[in-house]
Amino acid sequence: MPVQPQQPDRPVGPRTLAVAPRSLPDRVRHRVRSLHPVVWPAGLGALGLVGATVLHFVDPNEPGNYPTCPWLLLTGTYCPGCGTMRAVALVTHGDVLGAASMNPLLVFGFAPFLAYSYLRWFGDSLNRRTTPRRAGPMWAYWTVIVSILAFWVLRNLPWFDVLAPGVPLFPGW
Repeated sequence: MPVQPQQPDRPVGPRTLAVAPRSLPDRVRHRVRSLHPVVWPAGLGALGLVGATVLHFVDPNEPGNYPTCPWLLLTGTYCPGCGTMRAVALVTHGDVLGAASMNPLLVFGFAPFLAYSYLRWFGDSLNRRTTPRRAGPMWAYWTVIVSILAFWVLRNLPWFDVLAPGVPLFPGW
């Protein structure tokens, strides 16, 4: 009968126990992975509500409350985002037409798209969707880019001054 070698009291190789990460980046990475996926859209939504609350109580029309738009300061022309803070402030006060006069592209174009995208992200997070959704068609991306550039150019032309911030879209209203 062959003699079997005696087993040592302790393992020969390194121990493979689940130890807590030691470095700060490893601890942060571990903590982020352990969070529920809904934390990210809920956190962004809370941050957006805080920003809207600040805009509701601190008027962007009063000089000195917020910095001047750097593009407007340097060039004297309006960028596609000019009037966005005032539009959000007007929406928080319930004046949607006034918000549309500040930035019609934001109110009619991007606000519905952002609301839809946010709600879809939130719903996917609640359902713990693991596979990413298919990207949209390339023509949709080009349409968005061309629309922003056309809006940028047109709002600075004198014939389309209705697109400039603060000009009423419907003068009779």
